[in-house]
Amino acid sequence: MQQLVSELLNGNRRAAARLISLVENDDPQKRELLREIYPHTGNAYVIGVTGAPGSGKSSLVDWLLKELRRDALTVGVIAVDPTSPFSGGAILGDRIRMQDHAMDQDIFIRSMGTRGSLGGLSRATREAIQVLDAFGKDIILIETVGVGQSEVDIVRTADSTLVVLTPAGGDSVQTIKAGIMEIADIFVVNKSDLPGAERTATEINMMLDMKSDAPWRPPVVPTVSVANEGIEELWKSVQDHRRYMEESGRLIDVRRERVSRELTEQVEYLVKSHIWAQVKEEIKLDDLVGKIVNREQDPYSAAGELLETIDFYGKDT
Repeated sequence: MQQLVSELLNGNRRAAARLISLVENDDPQKRELLREIYPHTGNAYVIGVTGAPGSGKSSLVDWLLKELRRDALTVGVIAVDPTSPFSGGAILGDRIRMQDHAMDQDIFIRSMGTRGSLGGLSRATREAIQVLDAFGKDIILIETVGVGQSEVDIVRTADSTLVVLTPAGGDSVQTIKAGIMEIADIFVVNKSDLPGAERTATEINMMLDMKSDAPWRPPVVPTVSVANEGIEELWKSVQDHRRYMEESGRLIDVRRERVSRELTEQVEYLVKSHIWAQVKEEIKLDDLVGKIVNREQDPYSAAGELLETIDFYGKDT
C-alpha cells in the first residue's frame, strides 16, 4: 500500500483511480491510506456545481474545464451520479460525458454514486477529494446529482458553490425558497437564450437585494453552456469569489469548520461501526427482527436491550 501512495504522489493516474476505488468500496485499508496521504492535502481549491437535473451542469462543467486548462490549471472532476439499485455504482459513467478531455493527462474525471446519501454526496466522495488533492490537482470540481431541500451537502464540501438554474425550471422564487439561496456563492442562469431568462435573473437579484448586509453578494451569471456563452465571465466570478474568501480570511474559517465537522462525523462513524460489530457478534439480529415484525417486541425497547447486552452504558465497570 505504501507503493500505491508513493505512485499517487508521483502523479500516477492508475494509482489515483485505484485509491478512489478502495475508498468508494470502504476497503479495510482505507483509513491507513487516507492517513498516509493527509499531510499532502489542503492545496486544491474545491468548486461545487449543483442544480436541478436537466439544468445543463455537465455541459457547463465541460466548458469550464476548457477555461481552467487555458489558465494551465490541473483539474480533478468528481461527477456524483444516482446510485444504481442493482450494481451499487453510478448510473451514469464518466465515459459518456466530457469526452473531449479524456486524453488530457492534467484532467482526471471520475463518476461516483451517492450510495443512498440524502445530501447528494457520500462520505466516499469527500474522501475522494482528499485523494485528488494529494494527487496534485489545483482545482477539484464536484458536480452533484441535483438540488432539493436535502441536497445542500455541497456547501459543506466546496470552497465555492455554483447553483445552476434555468428559465424553464419553473418559478425561480420557489426554487430559491427551497433553501438554495443559502448555499449559492454564484448563481448561474443557464440556457439563458430561452424565454424567461431575464425574469429569472431579475427575481434572483431582487432576493439578493433583500440580503444587502451580506459580506459577499453572489453574482448572477447568464450562460448558454452548449454554445460556450458566458463561461469566461463565470470563471472570472469564481476567481473573484476565491479572492474574497482568501483576502477576508473566510476560506480559513470555512475549512476549519469543515475539519471540525469531518472529525465529528468520523468519530460517529467509528462508534457506530464498533457498536454494530459487537451487536452482530453477540445477538442474532434476524431473530430479533422477527420478534419485532410479529409484534412480540417493540423496536424502542429492543434497541435499549441491544445496548445493554454489549454493556454500552458501562454497568459492569
